[in-house]
Amino acid sequence: MDAWQWQTWQGKSYLTCRLLDPFPHGFFTREFRPDSPLTLAQGLKADAVVYRTHQVHGNAIADTRSLTPIVEPSAKETLPQADGLLSDRSNESVWVCTADCTPVLIADRAQGRVAAIHSGWRGTAAKIVPEAIAQFWNRGSHSADLRVALGPAISGDVYQVSLDVAAQVGATLLPGNPNQEAEAMIAALSEFDDTPVLPDTEAGKVRLDVRRAILHQLYRLGLAPEQIAIAPHCTYQDTERFFSYRRTQKKYVQWSGIVT
Repeated sequence: MDAWQWQTWQGKSYLTCRLLDPFPHGFFTREFRPDSPLTLAQGLKADAVVYRTHQVHGNAIADTRSLTPIVEPSAKETLPQADGLLSDRSNESVWVCTADCTPVLIADRAQGRVAAIHSGWRGTAAKIVPEAIAQFWNRGSHSADLRVALGPAISGDVYQVSLDVAAQVGATLLPGNPNQEAEAMIAALSEFDDTPVLPDTEAGKVRLDVRRAILHQLYRLGLAPEQIAIAPHCTYQDTERFFSYRRTQKKYVQWSGIVT
């Protein structure tokens, strides 16, 4: 059975993942621009309270208990700075926006706890997804109850980065000396099954698959393959459905959210 399905709301398409059932959720497409999470939440659960943050490519995760719900589209300068949101209260929706970075939705199917995470290469190098999992554990979640969906993002086939960038991400996956030479680190990563790095024809460059790096981070935490799903969609290559900053250099985004 395919883990991913397209759904329709108001004649427009968004993506869902069976792993996150029965939590209302969606990875929304460029069709929904300029709708904000206040509007999009109506398509998931009409009376859900809405939370979002000002994303800064870090690894901070905000707890909705310490935040004020969004009641109107806000200037990002008024929002708390964080790249993740966690909720364990009922009827709350948490949202992140992306335009090549990975939107990560996490659910604890036993305790009803959820999180929405924005993880680009910087956030992945800063281990924001492992930090989110740690926060689930700290609140009493068990690893076996967690389900993680990695939504549409730029794929490793087309994401060219410097060796230094790849090495910063790779350092989260390799034991031993994190300060080893970038070339040695890339060589070690290349030996992984389902490697997150691919060769590039340009000297000093490689292709980086951020979602596969996150996948390996989750494996290192003890999650099993059947608890994780990666969307089969690339924001860079699928021009009809998704915005891509790498493709257009325009700061348009698509939203992803989940409801407790």
